[in-house]
Amino acid sequence: MDELTARAAALAARGRGDVRLERVGVSGEGGPLWLLRVGRGDRQALVVAGPHANEPVGGATVLRLAERVLADPRATAEADATWNLLLCLDPDGLRRNEGWLSGPYRLERYFRHFFRPGFLEQPEWLPDGAAAAALPETRALLRLHDELKPFLQCSLHGVDVGGAFVELTDDLPGLSRRVAHAAARLGVPREFGPYDTLYWPRLGPAVYRIPPPRRGAVAAAVPAAAVESTWHHPRRHGTLTAVVEAPMWGVAAVQDPSRPDDRDAVLRSVSRALRRDAEQLARLLARVRPHLGDVPDAARLLAPVEDQLLVCPGLADAWDPGAAFRAPLPPLGAAHLTALRIAGRRIALRTAGLLHRLVTRAGHDPCGALPELDAFIDAGCAAYRDECGARWIPVARQAEYQARVVLAAFELAARASAAPPPARSGESDWGARPAVPMHGE
Repeated sequence: MDELTARAAALAARGRGDVRLERVGVSGEGGPLWLLRVGRGDRQALVVAGPHANEPVGGATVLRLAERVLADPRATAEADATWNLLLCLDPDGLRRNEGWLSGPYRLERYFRHFFRPGFLEQPEWLPDGAAAAALPETRALLRLHDELKPFLQCSLHGVDVGGAFVELTDDLPGLSRRVAHAAARLGVPREFGPYDTLYWPRLGPAVYRIPPPRRGAVAAAVPAAAVESTWHHPRRHGTLTAVVEAPMWGVAAVQDPSRPDDRDAVLRSVSRALRRDAEQLARLLARVRPHLGDVPDAARLLAPVEDQLLVCPGLADAWDPGAAFRAPLPPLGAAHLTALRIAGRRIALRTAGLLHRLVTRAGHDPCGALPELDAFIDAGCAAYRDECGARWIPVARQAEYQARVVLAAFELAARASAAPPPARSGESDWGARPAVPMHGE
């Protein structure tokens, strides 16, 4: 976080009056929320990095975007645009991931140092509506919506294991083709059936439409998507929101368009594995919990553990062909089944990683949980590599992919609202430029 802020400050100093670094709020623990503004046009674009604590690539992406639009007047003066780049929406959570950010980038290291807050502490969600937003980070973002009234908002997310995809609050014709081109040029797999979008309308390969908030709707593949969010909140200002997901470890099979040989057998296997893992982790939590009284940050680490264990039975039932009262699943291809297999293992590994952090923070292991947690994490990560073919995608490629998609969305959204065409979304010389490191990659 400190490196990200220092780089943004250096860019603002170098860019003279065309680049400004402004404090626009504070985090729950009192840290500043920084907004890097590039250009002085009337039309506002807002890019939000770091909405999820374990998805840090957006910080590298916004610095890359700032450099690029500063160098090309077609993206600012000629488009009458100002770029508003929020460096990190959850800086407190990002700091809790610094145990793996310095590398080496291995799945085992990532999950042992993983942190993501509980559902109610994630700043993009508005479960009780905007007026009741409790988190200061959320309130700061809502103020930006109402002050800027952006024509485009891009929220930068990362997929730990899987592929790239984009979620839109409204259709943006032509974006799917741009996504395909950027992903192919950079060797990033696209995800054709993400777990998040299982019931959402498909606008094109790896591009999905976020349904309007509606409590209890089957359209939501994840619980929080059924309620209001900061993705939909600025629609009152005519804002189109694009959620841009870039994978850290890519899996080629998430873009497999084929039909599966035995869909139900795969679903039963995924469902059984999730139930088995959840039961094992619940037993471990019961053993660990009595020894956490003096552990620093225990409440923040426990909240996501409890949230994830709470949703596991419902997810297992939703995926089990034999479960009673299960809502009908949409047609599922091989890509969907791979995504579900990855998602079930992801929930279990994240939970195991948080439990591992709780035990290690205690400074001792009175209930003997660490060997079992270590074996669980190692086995799950090996399965990601050996069964799914997960491979690390360098940070420079992750950030470049996101930057190209954001620039494409900017161009298409500006064109749709009759603005002059801004900069092209891709540069052939990206690989020759200095990479923005993820804390020194």
